Amino acid sequence: MFDGLKDKLSGFRKDVEESTDVEDAEEPDEPESAGTTESGAAEPNAEAPAEPSETVDADTRDEGDGTDGSDDNEPSTFQRAKAFATGRIIIEEEDLEEPLWNLEMALLESDVEMSVAERILDTVREKMLGESRKQVETTGELVEAALHDALLDVIAVGQFDFEDRIAEADKPVTIVFTGVNGVGKTTSIAKLSEWLADRGYSSVMANGDTYRAGANEQIREHADRLDRELISHDQGGDPAAVIYDGVEYAEANDIDVVLGDTAGRLHTSDDLMAQLEKIDRVVDPDMTLFVDEAVAGQDAVNRAKEFNDAAAIDGAILTKADADSSGGAAISVAYVTGKPILFLGTGQGYDDLTLFQPEELVASLLGED
Repeated sequence: MFDGLKDKLSGFRKDVEESTDVEDAEEPDEPESAGTTESGAAEPNAEAPAEPSETVDADTRDEGDGTDGSDDNEPSTFQRAKAFATGRIIIEEEDLEEPLWNLEMALLESDVEMSVAERILDTVREKMLGESRKQVETTGELVEAALHDALLDVIAVGQFDFEDRIAEADKPVTIVFTGVNGVGKTTSIAKLSEWLADRGYSSVMANGDTYRAGANEQIREHADRLDRELISHDQGGDPAAVIYDGVEYAEANDIDVVLGDTAGRLHTSDDLMAQLEKIDRVVDPDMTLFVDEAVAGQDAVNRAKEFNDAAAIDGAILTKADADSSGGAAISVAYVTGKPILFLGTGQGYDDLTLFQPEELVASLLGED
């Protein structure tokens, strides 16, 4: 999963290591003290050393005094030599210029949204220039730490514990699913029903997709396979009424969660968006989840933003994550909407729904797992 993005992030690490390795190789050797042999012994005819009052103590020298004519914000030759000698790493802007450019192109090629890519680059730059003066074992560790923080910064936006929210909410909990046609919305409902059952929660499905031919049959097949109750009306019925009936059924039968399907729609479909608004008024769902395909990349990111603007989603489910090598949607959706990714669909089975864990994803992308 997201193998293409993993390779690109690994490429950035190699770029920075090569950039700093070249610079270290070009560092001038420290000049030998006048009047000493290779062994360090004083030559017979060496000049007398300077008076102590004229000697500069290297340990107390002001590193920002600019005596070498460099910018106060740039490390001097002395600083770099001292850092090299003590095992510290100093990375300058010029070390990062080409690697960051390559990283930006790699992120955009992986369908990461532009503002998200820029945020990642800014964070990496800040972490590596601002924190690089601390002692670390390798440049690679420094790069990995910076990428870890930068990725987590954008991926974990708005994250909350889904199971805790279910556990703490008054029952029944009503969850409405929305998104465009054909992205696996109905199948995701069935998967979430099974995920809830595995954790001891009962659920009922309510088919608010009342306009699409075959919609009742599709969700009915899932309900029968999972032995779940399905609330549905005839084709052309009122979606809000169907989901409301689902809530009433859950209340009467002590069911924990109502899972309400809705018609696939575009954010520009005024009639269908009006349906969502009516569902909000009539049912007042506890959560509205946006569903789209991870493989849709930038399209999924754009749709998530548009649906959130139009209908205020609470989180997202990305299907077909197992088939996605780019990872752009997984990286971008939370940041552009301010709402978290909650689940990833990772296969065809009812058990193939994975709770989204930002830390685990970042560790996987960086090869830490």
